[in-house]
Amino acid sequence: MFPPPETLQQAPDMTYEQMLETVRYEGAYPTRERAAEAVGNVLAALGRQITGDERVDLAARLPREAALAFTGQIPDTRQLTGWGFVKDLAGRTGATPATTRWETGAVLTVVARLAGPELLARILGRLPDGWALLFGQAELVRHPQVAAQAAA
Repeated sequence: MFPPPETLQQAPDMTYEQMLETVRYEGAYPTRERAAEAVGNVLAALGRQITGDERVDLAARLPREAALAFTGQIPDTRQLTGWGFVKDLAGRTGATPATTRWETGAVLTVVARLAGPELLARILGRLPDGWALLFGQAELVRHPQVAAQAAA
């Protein structure tokens, strides 16, 4: 039996240098070094949140240097909401939550493009509320009563 196509090693859609330049532009960072710091911080924190096939598939779509930052972290036993992720990262880096939210959005919108819509949907399906906005996606919230009716 052959493995699913998304688990096969594939070349990323952009180089690490292209990723840094894109993040630099998206985040309006003054230097490539500042963009690299943002990429490293956010991907390391993201690596603590994503597990399973989604972790493997996302790592395969990232440039090598970014994939190493992402997979170099042991997944945390507690999953954070999107806002919890921002607060946790702010605490680890010593930045303000507002700056960290900006940094997170600048990096994760690029990660979302590299992941593609199918993998991104799988990742968001496994994460708690609040993550879609960090990836630059709309987050549709269903009313609990509607969700219960749909499940019945």
